Amino acid sequence: MTGGSGEYEISATTVHETVARLWESSVVPSLSGLVRIPALSQAFDIDWATNGHLAAAVEHVRGWIAERQLPGVTLDVVQLEGRSPVLLVDVPATPGAEDRGTVVLYGHLDKQPPVGGWSEGLGPWKPVVRDDKLFGRGSVDDGYAGYAAATALEAVRAANGEHARSVILLETGEESGSPDLPAYLEHLSARLSEVSLVMCLDSGGNDYERLWLTTSLRGLLQVHVTVRVLRSAQHSGLASGIVPSSFRVLRQLLDRVEDADTGEIKLTELNVEIPANRRAEIEAAVKTSPRAIREAFPLVEGMRLVSDNAVELMLNNCWRPSLSVKGAAGLPEPADAGNVLRDFTTLALSFRLPPTADLAAASNAVEKALTTNVPYGAQVTVSGVEHAGGWNSPAPAPWLSAVLAKVSTDVFGAPSRSVGLGASIPFMGLLAQKYPQAQFLATGALGPDSNPHVPDEWLHLGQARRITEAVAHILDAHARG
Repeated sequence: MTGGSGEYEISATTVHETVARLWESSVVPSLSGLVRIPALSQAFDIDWATNGHLAAAVEHVRGWIAERQLPGVTLDVVQLEGRSPVLLVDVPATPGAEDRGTVVLYGHLDKQPPVGGWSEGLGPWKPVVRDDKLFGRGSVDDGYAGYAAATALEAVRAANGEHARSVILLETGEESGSPDLPAYLEHLSARLSEVSLVMCLDSGGNDYERLWLTTSLRGLLQVHVTVRVLRSAQHSGLASGIVPSSFRVLRQLLDRVEDADTGEIKLTELNVEIPANRRAEIEAAVKTSPRAIREAFPLVEGMRLVSDNAVELMLNNCWRPSLSVKGAAGLPEPADAGNVLRDFTTLALSFRLPPTADLAAASNAVEKALTTNVPYGAQVTVSGVEHAGGWNSPAPAPWLSAVLAKVSTDVFGAPSRSVGLGASIPFMGLLAQKYPQAQFLATGALGPDSNPHVPDEWLHLGQARRITEAVAHILDAHARG
């Protein structure tokens, strides 16, 4: 691959061999060690600071990167008061690329809860390699990212390539909605300096056969809504028919927000017009992998998806709002449920928002719908509000378009595809606001069946190696302009 200067040529063979060697001999063993650390995100471990698992994960990866062949590298564990730590890996530019700005390579080290139901022989903190897959919590989401970034930088240098100053930023709060990230970005602003390229490795695509580019991410709004009808619970035989059920009142409030028959969100503030270019990307992605979305989830026998049209399913997932009820309080286990009209019901609501939705307007609209003119005058409280903005990628520069086309064919053997991601990565929206002139690239090894957040999470090692190679070539192309 020849750069703009024409002075050097990066060796694709050397990149490939270096990446393969390091993944087999060093990355997989160390990443397996990271899987063993129960580094729950702060939202799932109230005593995270005392338990020390997040700090242990940071130290584990810091130690591994310190052993790499990265001349001049500095590694800092940055921790602001009361906030979970960030690992900052600063790698100086190769000679001649000092004026190309700063590349930020992003990942995270915190994890989702273990949850039950792992298959026989597997477990959340038990790394297992089978058929070129590494099983364990945090393997694909997103523990591998720091390893891939550092390995890519090492491969660039081994192949006589170039890279700009590169900063690997690994946070420990992404699974909690990155509540500390704005403070860290402000704190580190002077150190990051002029950011010209942002690469996020916390994403993926519809298969493991090509380079998938994420061009949009949905925003996230989470609230806890409580409906209280009594000062204390009462015998259901005496109170029912006289006092309305808190669950029924809550159900009426949800009907203001969501069409129960279709799942469509009724609030105007949560909907946007879908851009024509994003619709075209989704149509192309479906044409490439027509069955991926339909076969991605373990449906029970006889269950149907919300549509038979794969394009509509992906538009629903990428560009339309949706509501999930992800938790409840006030409801006893069925075996413990007596004949009681309960005093309250709380539901944890999770709204996924279109990438370009106005977060403040959406939040205000949801709260207004849930708290205005409440049936029967029941008491409603909204608490636990968390939110993160979405992201819609800017158009790529010519150099980036060129290297993406080449690397997808040369490394993956198939043209790349672009698609939105229904999940949220707060980092991208925050960086896009702070560095509007930078180029942005979101990709990764996640696939439709790699099980992030649920039992049997696994990393496709072959795809992770190819992503690492791709990052190396992109770094070199960026440095050459």
